[in-house]
Formats: sequence, structure tokens, C-alpha cells
Amino acid sequence: MDVPKAEEIDLLVIMGGPMSVNDEDQFPWLALEKHFVRAVIAAEKPVLGICLGAQVIANAMGAKVYPNREKEIGWFPVQGVHPTAGDRFAFPPSQTVFHWHGETFDLPPGAIRLATSQGCENQAFQLGKRVLGLQFHLETTPALVTELVAHCGDELVPSKYVQTAEALLSSAGPDRYTAMNGLMGRILAYLVRSDG
Repeated sequence: MDVPKAEEIDLLVIMGGPMSVNDEDQFPWLALEKHFVRAVIAAEKPVLGICLGAQVIANAMGAKVYPNREKEIGWFPVQGVHPTAGDRFAFPPSQTVFHWHGETFDLPPGAIRLATSQGCENQAFQLGKRVLGLQFHLETTPALVTELVAHCGDELVPSKYVQTAEALLSSAGPDRYTAMNGLMGRILAYLVRSDG
């Protein structure tokens, strides 16, 4: 498979599965992925990291990734943090989003926190004008939640920020998905805007 050059990328979206960015011994390709992410960011191309993808960006840019004090699995609100200056994405004051993570990250040098929550301090960040990292999943659909519950249900160990399978499947109506997916659309439009 040919790997594109960083300057050929129009938009890099990084997502992932149940692993840690610290597992380079087990998954050697992670080191290559981090190198590529740094190159794309250096080329000033738009980059969006979702969950593991946000952790990859943070780690590739020099921040630590480590277990969060609590696992977060379920529908929980995040609160927008409004930066005082600069060209920053305007995150809503509050938005209920879908979470499925056990790790978190420090902000990389120069990054601005865009969202936080009671369960995890760094929920979203922006680095420069074209890089956003989201700890949560705005791309979620009802089918995706059903598949996660079916294939990863063993992670649903009751705790403060882990909901039951029933709650995951029943506590989000169409309006919640529409609002969340709409926010994802606004983020993508922001990243690929022509004036950036």
C-alpha cells in the first residue's frame, strides 16, 4: 500500500480501537503513525483525532497519555471552554455526547482546551488552526452503539461514569444523534475551511 505524502492530505481523521498509544511494543506501527501525524501537522493540513486518535495526536506532539481516574462509557455531557483569543473552534456551552474510553491525555504544548467534563478534564483540544482532538465520539450512530455493546460489553463494569448496556441503548433518541452528528459536521467544516 502506498502511503501518501503529508502535503497530499486534504483531511486526516484518526480513530482507533481498544488499545493504548503507549503499546508500541505490541503494535509497532503506532510509532510510524505518530511520525506521519507529526508530518501532516507540520505541513499545516487539517487533522481530526477521535478518542484514540486524539490520544495519538497528543502523544505524537509530546504529551503523556495515561489511564483516566475513571472509565467513561455512556452518554455524558461535556462543557465548552471558551478561549479568550485567537482562531478557535466555538464549542457549545454543553453537549451530551457518547464516550467509550479508559485513558486520557495531557494537552500537548501550545494546545488549547475546548471542552471538559466531570469525568475527564481534557475532552477536546485545538492545536494551531487546523488540528482538533476529541476524547468522545460525535460520529456515533444507533448501529454503532449496538455493535459496541455486542462486542465490547465486557467493559461495562458498573461505576460512576459507566452506564449499563440498557442505558447505552435506550437513553439516546434521534434528536441526540442529530445534535451530535451536526456538531461533527460543524467541526469538519471548520477544519477544511478555505480561510484557515
